[in-house]
Amino acid sequence: MLGGVLEDVRVNDRLTIPAAELSWRFSRSSGPGGQGVNTTDSRVELSWDLAGSPLLPATLRERALGRLESRLVQGVLTVVASEHRSQLRNREAAAARLAALVASAVAAPPRARRATRPSKGSVERRIAEKKRRGETKKNRRSYPSD
Repeated sequence: MLGGVLEDVRVNDRLTIPAAELSWRFSRSSGPGGQGVNTTDSRVELSWDLAGSPLLPATLRERALGRLESRLVQGVLTVVASEHRSQLRNREAAAARLAALVASAVAAPPRARRATRPSKGSVERRIAEKKRRGETKKNRRSYPSD
C-alpha cells in the first residue's frame, strides 16, 4: 500500500483522497517496540481537512460532516495508529482507518423500513404454541385444577 513515498488513500471505487490533501505527523509511540520505542518515531497521525476539501460534492460533504462531527476538530479528521512496531505498518493502519471512516461517512443512508403486519397464519401458529406451552405447564402441576 505504501512504499517509500506517502501515497493517495483509496476510500472506495469512486473516491480517492490525494496525497496532497493529507497531513502526516510522526512521534514516539508508547506501544510495543522494546528499547526502539525510545528512539523511533513510529506513532502516526494522519489528518485530512474534510470541511475544506474540494474532493467531495456538497451533498456528500454535508453527510460526512454530520456523521463525523464528534471526531472533527475545526473540520479536520485525524486518525492515530501506534499499535505496530514499525512506522510503515502504522502508516498503513492509519490510511486504512481513515479510508474506512470516510467510506462509512459518505455511504448512502439505509432504506427506510416499510412497516408490515404479521400474517394471519403466523398469528394463529403463535397463539396455538402459547396454548400448547400453557397446557404442558398445567400438566406438570401435582394437583390438576380443572
